[in-house]
Amino acid sequence: MDLYFSPLACSMATRIALYEAGADARYLEVDPKSKKVLQDNSDFRSVNPLGLVPTVSTEDGLVLTENAAILQYVADRFPNAGLGASAGIERSRLHQWLCFIGTELHKGLFVTLLDRKAPADVHAYTLAKGLSRLDYLNSYLEGREFLLDHFSVADAYLGTVLNWSMGTPQIDLKKWPAISDYLARFKTRPSVTKALAEEFELYKAEIARHKAAA
Repeated sequence: MDLYFSPLACSMATRIALYEAGADARYLEVDPKSKKVLQDNSDFRSVNPLGLVPTVSTEDGLVLTENAAILQYVADRFPNAGLGASAGIERSRLHQWLCFIGTELHKGLFVTLLDRKAPADVHAYTLAKGLSRLDYLNSYLEGREFLLDHFSVADAYLGTVLNWSMGTPQIDLKKWPAISDYLARFKTRPSVTKALAEEFELYKAEIARHKAAA
């Protein structure tokens, strides 16, 4: 399996899930500006025309995109890792959280706040609308260790997105103690510690590369 990723992007959730599963995978870095695959300088858009990570290419040559789909695929492919949920309401709840994270937090809140080109009034509107989502999440996480009754791909996704709060000073997670505690616990998992350390170094190299090319 090949995972196309960019450092500290949402694709890190899939890296974490693969580490949790002990899966054998190739990690192919995509430059977010040039859309080139660094390992061979190929055009990533020949794999995913949208140029978005994560993208997974299987041994059978099948290409899968979108976080929710990829994370569910990893959970299903490596059932012994226990990253998914059993059929029925628990699987539906897993899907519910993957959708909530993807729409309300990832795209609905953080992507806009991280966009330096977005006008100030757009930032303000997005923040005002998004705070209720954080209130809801904080209330849900009170007294819970994970989103389900165990660590799942939804936690890999949620922790990855919440980690972006380091780059959004408008969101001080200390205002949401249950979320803040959740993220702190998340960062202590061996799979997360490993992924963060590796991708942070790659992110620094990416920034240096872009500065040199400017």
